[in-house]
Amino acid sequence: MKAWVPLVAFALALSPLAVVHPLTIAGRSMEPALHDGELCWALRAWCAGPPQRGQVWAVQAPEGTSVKRIIGLPSEHVDAKDGGIFINGQRLDEFYVQRDDRLDGAWDCRDGFLLLGDNRRESHDGRRWGALPPSALKDRVLGHF
Repeated sequence: MKAWVPLVAFALALSPLAVVHPLTIAGRSMEPALHDGELCWALRAWCAGPPQRGQVWAVQAPEGTSVKRIIGLPSEHVDAKDGGIFINGQRLDEFYVQRDDRLDGAWDCRDGFLLLGDNRRESHDGRRWGALPPSALKDRVLGHF
Protein backbone atom coordinates (compact mmCIF):
# COMPACT_ATOMS: atom_id res chain seq x y z
CA MET A 1 0.00 0.00 0.00
CA LYS A 2 1.19 3.49 -0.82
CA ALA A 3 2.21 5.62 2.17
CA TRP A 4 -0.23 8.42 1.27
CA VAL A 5 -3.36 6.20 1.19
CA PRO A 6 -3.92 6.17 4.98
CA LEU A 7 -3.44 9.94 5.09
CA VAL A 8 -6.03 10.49 2.36
CA ALA A 9 -8.44 8.11 4.09
CA PHE A 10 -7.98 9.95 7.40
CA ALA A 11 -8.52 13.33 5.72
CA LEU A 12 -11.70 12.09 4.05
CA ALA A 13 -12.99 10.73 7.35
CA LEU A 14 -12.51 14.13 9.00
CA SER A 15 -13.75 16.24 6.07
CA PRO A 16 -17.35 16.55 7.37
CA LEU A 17 -15.92 18.37 10.41
CA ALA A 18 -14.72 21.09 8.03
CA VAL A 19 -18.40 21.94 7.44
CA VAL A 20 -20.39 20.79 10.50
CA HIS A 21 -18.93 20.24 13.94
CA PRO A 22 -20.11 19.79 17.53
CA LEU A 23 -20.23 22.82 19.82
CA THR A 24 -20.82 22.86 23.58
CA ILE A 25 -22.90 25.71 25.00
CA ALA A 26 -21.21 27.49 27.91
CA GLY A 27 -23.35 29.60 30.22
CA ARG A 28 -27.00 30.49 30.62
CA SER A 29 -27.27 33.44 28.22
CA MET A 30 -29.27 31.55 25.57
CA GLU A 31 -31.84 29.92 27.88
CA PRO A 32 -34.47 28.66 27.31
CA ALA A 33 -33.43 27.79 23.72
CA LEU A 34 -29.98 26.45 24.63
CA HIS A 35 -28.70 25.31 28.03
CA ASP A 36 -25.30 25.29 29.71
CA GLY A 37 -23.38 22.14 28.75
CA GLU A 38 -25.71 21.27 25.88
CA LEU A 39 -24.09 19.82 22.76
CA CYS A 40 -25.12 21.44 19.46
CA TRP A 41 -24.29 21.15 15.79
CA ALA A 42 -22.61 24.20 14.25
CA LEU A 43 -22.12 25.03 10.58
CA ARG A 44 -18.93 26.87 9.58
CA ALA A 45 -19.55 30.47 8.50
CA TRP A 46 -18.05 29.97 5.03
CA CYS A 47 -20.87 27.57 4.11
CA ALA A 48 -23.71 28.93 6.30
CA GLY A 49 -25.04 31.53 3.86
CA PRO A 50 -25.72 35.16 4.70
CA PRO A 51 -26.44 35.77 8.40
CA GLN A 52 -30.10 36.56 9.09
CA ARG A 53 -32.00 38.04 12.00
CA GLY A 54 -33.03 35.39 14.52
CA GLN A 55 -30.23 32.97 13.71
CA VAL A 56 -27.96 31.82 16.54
CA TRP A 57 -24.22 32.14 15.92
CA ALA A 58 -20.98 31.41 17.73
CA VAL A 59 -19.04 34.67 17.57
CA GLN A 60 -15.60 35.92 18.46
CA ALA A 61 -16.60 38.70 20.84
CA PRO A 62 -14.33 41.10 22.74
CA GLU A 63 -14.74 38.88 25.83
CA GLY A 64 -14.00 35.63 23.94
CA THR A 65 -16.10 33.11 22.04
CA SER A 66 -19.81 33.39 22.75
CA VAL A 67 -23.11 32.07 21.37
CA LYS A 68 -25.77 34.73 20.69
CA ARG A 69 -28.77 35.50 18.46
CA ILE A 70 -28.58 38.02 15.60
CA ILE A 71 -30.88 40.96 16.31
CA GLY A 72 -29.56 43.88 14.24
CA LEU A 73 -28.33 43.66 10.65
CA PRO A 74 -25.89 45.98 8.87
CA SER A 75 -27.24 49.51 8.32
CA GLU A 76 -30.03 49.09 10.90
CA HIS A 77 -30.67 51.14 14.02
CA VAL A 78 -31.65 49.14 17.10
CA ASP A 79 -33.37 50.58 20.18
CA ALA A 80 -34.09 48.81 23.46
CA LYS A 81 -36.88 50.59 25.29
CA ASP A 82 -40.13 49.89 27.13
CA GLY A 83 -39.13 46.23 27.52
CA GLY A 84 -38.78 45.63 23.80
CA ILE A 85 -36.37 45.78 20.88
CA PHE A 86 -37.12 48.11 17.97
CA ILE A 87 -35.45 47.83 14.54
CA ASN A 88 -35.61 51.12 12.63
CA GLY A 89 -38.64 52.04 14.76
CA GLN A 90 -40.53 48.73 14.33
CA ARG A 91 -40.97 46.49 17.37
CA LEU A 92 -39.28 43.10 16.97
CA ASP A 93 -41.31 40.04 18.00
CA GLU A 94 -38.92 38.15 20.27
CA PHE A 95 -40.91 35.03 21.13
CA TYR A 96 -37.66 33.35 22.26
CA VAL A 97 -37.02 35.85 25.10
CA GLN A 98 -38.63 34.88 28.40
CA ARG A 99 -36.78 37.25 30.70
CA ASP A 100 -36.38 40.87 29.77
CA ASP A 101 -34.21 43.12 31.90
CA ARG A 102 -35.86 46.29 30.61
CA LEU A 103 -32.54 48.02 29.95
CA ASP A 104 -32.64 50.90 27.54
CA GLY A 105 -30.08 51.59 24.84
CA ALA A 106 -29.52 52.35 21.18
CA TRP A 107 -27.06 50.90 18.66
CA ASP A 108 -26.24 51.65 15.03
CA CYS A 109 -25.16 48.49 13.28
CA ARG A 110 -23.53 50.27 10.31
CA ASP A 111 -21.38 47.48 8.81
CA GLY A 112 -21.90 44.89 11.55
CA PHE A 113 -24.35 42.70 13.43
CA LEU A 114 -25.88 43.28 16.87
CA LEU A 115 -26.11 39.99 18.77
CA LEU A 116 -27.94 39.46 22.06
CA GLY A 117 -28.52 36.52 24.37
CA ASP A 118 -32.09 35.28 24.83
CA ASN A 119 -31.70 35.34 28.62
CA ARG A 120 -30.94 39.06 28.82
CA ARG A 121 -30.36 39.08 32.59
CA GLU A 122 -27.53 36.52 32.25
CA SER A 123 -26.04 37.70 28.96
CA HIS A 124 -22.90 39.68 28.20
CA ASP A 125 -23.63 40.65 24.63
CA GLY A 126 -23.95 43.40 22.04
CA ARG A 127 -25.33 45.79 24.63
CA ARG A 128 -21.72 45.99 25.87
CA TRP A 129 -19.82 45.24 22.65
CA GLY A 130 -21.95 47.06 20.11
CA ALA A 131 -22.20 45.65 16.61
CA LEU A 132 -19.63 43.04 15.59
CA PRO A 133 -18.07 42.89 12.10
CA PRO A 134 -19.07 40.00 9.80
CA SER A 135 -15.65 38.43 10.37
CA ALA A 136 -16.59 37.87 14.06
CA LEU A 137 -19.33 35.40 13.07
CA LYS A 138 -17.63 32.01 13.19
CA ASP A 139 -20.29 29.26 13.21
CA ARG A 140 -24.06 29.15 12.77
CA VAL A 141 -25.63 27.04 15.50
CA LEU A 142 -28.06 24.60 13.89
CA GLY A 143 -29.56 22.78 16.83
CA HIS A 144 -28.86 20.34 19.58
CA PHE A 145 -28.54 16.57 19.68
